[in-house]
Amino acid sequence: MKLTLAAAAIALLSMAGAANAAEHVVQMLNKGEKGSMVFQPDFVRAAPGDTVKFVPTDKTHNAESIKDMVPEGAQPFRGKPSEEITVTLTKEGVYGVKCAPHYGMGMVALIVVGKSVNLDAAEAVKQAGKAKTVFAELFAEATKAASN
Repeated sequence: MKLTLAAAAIALLSMAGAANAAEHVVQMLNKGEKGSMVFQPDFVRAAPGDTVKFVPTDKTHNAESIKDMVPEGAQPFRGKPSEEITVTLTKEGVYGVKCAPHYGMGMVALIVVGKSVNLDAAEAVKQAGKAKTVFAELFAEATKAASN
């Protein structure tokens, strides 16, 4: 009887954890609050188990993780142009995201899941074009958020 109650309690707790997961919606836009060719928002704080849904509000955009800018053991992801992609983030750390066609124009985003355990490694990844400037701003925001 005790074993059955314990198993039932564990099952309920695991379902409650899944129910508490949040969904963050990120639009992929030609023009947004911060200019042209942007993810909006471009900085997301999430908890392990949360999902991020990238919505191609404007066509020709995709969302994909940047090589060496995901936590160790995390699954990289790659959406197709003009298609919505939803990613469940289970590993704590920093995830760099880009729109492949518009990366050089600075269409990048940063997601921090839980503790930013790989912040230094992600920040050390070389960036090109306007993405370098945008990431500098996003890493400053991530550092500020980590200190709060």
